[in-house]
Amino acid sequence: MLAALGFATIAVLLLLTMTKRASVLVALILLPVLAALIGGFAGDLGELILDGLSKVAPTGIMIAFAVLYFSLMVDAGLFDPLIRGLLRVAQGDPLRITVATAVLTLCVALDGDGASTFLITVSALLPVYKRLGMNPLVLSGVVCLGAGVMNMVPWGGPTVRAMAALKLDSSEVFNPVLPAMGFGVVWVLVASYLLGRRERNRLAALSPRGPATDVREGEDERDDREPAASTTLTATTEGESSRHTTPATADGERQALRAPGDGPGTVRVPPLPRTWRTWLNIFNLLLTITLLVCLIQEVMPLPVLFVLGFAIALLVNHPTWEQQQALLDKHAKSVVLVTTMIFAAGVLTGILTGTKMIDEMAEALVSVVPDSFGSHLPVAVAVTGMPLSLVFTPDAYYFGVLPVLAETAQGFGTDPAEVARAAILGQMTTGFPLSPLTASTFILVGMSGVSLGEHQRFIFRWAFATTLVMTAGALLTGAFPL
Repeated sequence: MLAALGFATIAVLLLLTMTKRASVLVALILLPVLAALIGGFAGDLGELILDGLSKVAPTGIMIAFAVLYFSLMVDAGLFDPLIRGLLRVAQGDPLRITVATAVLTLCVALDGDGASTFLITVSALLPVYKRLGMNPLVLSGVVCLGAGVMNMVPWGGPTVRAMAALKLDSSEVFNPVLPAMGFGVVWVLVASYLLGRRERNRLAALSPRGPATDVREGEDERDDREPAASTTLTATTEGESSRHTTPATADGERQALRAPGDGPGTVRVPPLPRTWRTWLNIFNLLLTITLLVCLIQEVMPLPVLFVLGFAIALLVNHPTWEQQQALLDKHAKSVVLVTTMIFAAGVLTGILTGTKMIDEMAEALVSVVPDSFGSHLPVAVAVTGMPLSLVFTPDAYYFGVLPVLAETAQGFGTDPAEVARAAILGQMTTGFPLSPLTASTFILVGMSGVSLGEHQRFIFRWAFATTLVMTAGALLTGAFPL
């Protein structure tokens, strides 16, 4: 019964969010609560929810201060040179921007941490997408594809779990699928090209001249809700009406509208002297590099690093109380939207784990595998891994499902390491940026400004295709047999 209740909860959750019948926040909280009541866990409900919230609390704290930190840096113009460089190279071409998004994501995601990958890439590239009027679903989708493939690295969560669960090392699990991962990287670049070409055609159909952007050296990015001093832009996204910015006509008006960045809720401050602004940009760059190095080296827990980093950046960039309060007020909405989703996901995972529904679901899944299918188990694991990311948490799959599957395969003469290799081709790798069971998914969709359902509908087939391409690559290179 618990297995059926768990599967039903996940199915209804996906149905409601993908069809927009209910907000993700409401569905993540009320559906598991209802399932717990039906399952007879009313007396333990408070403890289960609190346990789930406690487990995601560090992530929620990290995201709250990370969003504030990167929003401050965007407002301060830290990413302006990167944005201008991308726009200059792209020459207003959405296709080039989309491919550049994939390349940047593949590079940043080398650290194996999805949360930091999403924070960095979306913060840097969202202003570019706004500038060109591109669909933010393209941004979240391409970042999803790149981060999914790179999550296979030996220090990434899924591979570490697979090695720990089956007591294997990276030479047995990761090294044999490295060529398949290469296939996946190539596919991500191909997919980004196809998505970029489609976006270019969409924008060209909206405007006969296509999207155009005039980017001049030394200019600041502008909030798309305010007139720009020297740039006329048309930003159009699906489901939104066109917004046109017009040039200011007087020097005094330009001065009043100067903004340090193009982040959401840009704080309007008096223009800084050029020398001071240069030194401030250098300080922000050094602080951000130091923060990223500390993140990779795990000098301190991630929440602590972002708390300290934001406090230092806030004091230096906005030294007065009024400026600090204004920045917090402007970015409060972004913080609340992301963190509430993370804590809501904690309610879901806390109930599914605490009631043992997730364990029963794992056993039920394994029990339906026919004996005659044992010799083909690695292929089945590879193909089903990505969709099952929407159903199982990484711990539940790798520590609950995978060991049973590996033992079953071993009974048919299949090496358990082959099952582990197959699992990391999709389970919480290509699938994790779409799963409602991982907190980092809500960082991606929250910062991109898209809903979870829209994101899943837009990119699911592309992400699943990534797994299929890597599975074919693994078969061709002998990582596991057909």
